[in-house]
Amino acid sequence: MCAAIKVDILSDVVCPWCVIGFRRLEKAIADRGMEKAVQFEWHPFELNPDMPPEGENLLVHMARKYGSVPEQGHRFRAELAERGAELDFTFRFFDDMNIVNTRDAHILLDYAKGQGRQTELQRRLFAAYFSEYKDIADREVLKGELEQLDFNAGEALRVLRDDEIRQRIRGQEKFWVERGVSGVPTMIFNQAVVLNGAQPASVYGDILDDFRGQF
Repeated sequence: MCAAIKVDILSDVVCPWCVIGFRRLEKAIADRGMEKAVQFEWHPFELNPDMPPEGENLLVHMARKYGSVPEQGHRFRAELAERGAELDFTFRFFDDMNIVNTRDAHILLDYAKGQGRQTELQRRLFAAYFSEYKDIADREVLKGELEQLDFNAGEALRVLRDDEIRQRIRGQEKFWVERGVSGVPTMIFNQAVVLNGAQPASVYGDILDDFRGQF
């Protein structure tokens, strides 16, 4: 059976709301027994494309980019941890946590798409970064995550050295920006319905019900 509903998801691996939005979407799908009716395709959207390889302390980054103070950052983390727990996802934030460059991660997700395993790797990278204290900008870490899922890690990592592919990923991001996408998560259902931000599971459910009524 071919999937009747295609969901294009614009996301960044270090975006906590992308985790929450996707987990809520998964819940809506599972509640309706529609796992075989929905297909995901992930698209790159780097929140910080110019982030240096060493990254930046997350609290410092939030203060610089959003003007928040440490107390706000801690409250934000606590809120995310609570919302994650409701969805069986563990956010483990710590004071020395860095926001990191995700270009390599997006290239590997593009590689995994060609293997038909993109969502599997996306879930693994979310968990590695948010739950397991791992630096997903580190290629040795990425190698370990690939091996954990039985990918051909050597083949996948060679893709990271291909400048043409790196430029193609940037081109994909530019494509979406030119079409008005300014933040993530952004989800597009059957190229017809666009949702910005992490919505309640009930909102995703209503859309799924609408499309289910069409087939």
